[in-house]
Amino acid sequence: MTTATLSPAKVEDSRIGLSGHLRHIGALTRRNLMRIKADPESMFDAVLMPIIFIVLFVYVFGGAISGGQDAYKQYLIPGLLGQTGITLAMAVGTGLNSDFQTGVMDRFRTLPIGRSSVLLSKIGAETCRSLVSFTILIGFALILGFEVKTGPLEVLAAVGLSLLFGMSIVWISMLLGMAMKSAQAVQGVSMLVLMPMQFGSSIFAPTGTMPGWLQSFTKINPLSALADACRALLNGQGAVAHPVLIVLGWSVGITAVFAPLAVARFRKRT
Repeated sequence: MTTATLSPAKVEDSRIGLSGHLRHIGALTRRNLMRIKADPESMFDAVLMPIIFIVLFVYVFGGAISGGQDAYKQYLIPGLLGQTGITLAMAVGTGLNSDFQTGVMDRFRTLPIGRSSVLLSKIGAETCRSLVSFTILIGFALILGFEVKTGPLEVLAAVGLSLLFGMSIVWISMLLGMAMKSAQAVQGVSMLVLMPMQFGSSIFAPTGTMPGWLQSFTKINPLSALADACRALLNGQGAVAHPVLIVLGWSVGITAVFAPLAVARFRKRT
């Protein structure tokens, strides 16, 4: 295929080398972070959500589920790493949709930048937000008495695994953000995706007492594998390799499917 037959977006991308793409990603990531600095309220979900979930579930449901708050902390906190990551990830689509509605993408359309750089910069900024949220989650959990029974490398592995899976979900969120007509629609669809995944998993409660049809869903739900992997890494109990491999497989598979779709959709809209 000759350059003359390519779309303007593809021609533009083809003329930008790897170093150019990296510069654009870095500049746009910095722009996204500066927007957060100018609007600190946009970090409320990342800062407050881990605290609210820990307090709500540990002290409201802990006694009923595990017979005591201390035991439930050890069960819940590792699972919340995955839950926090996917919740933050699904919010990216709402912001991307707003960028289209407010004309931000019209400005990007006039700039000589790679189209994929815009989406990758979203992932860069979301990575920073997620790391802040994970740090608050673990720090607050330690204050409340959560015990890390392994070492710092295992903690980093649990955070890294949760971050990797969350960033794969960002591609789905961004695709929704470009497919829906309004930010409210993106938020509504995101909740329809999030709720079954979160509560139909082993994050909040053991799956043994669930009905058979729901247990079948929890077994294939990647959030169950992520919660089990984080528990093994932080509590030092249970198999590590198998749930980790499942999460890695899901992360790679989701990214391989939805990243090209999101980039293609973005090029079509810009």
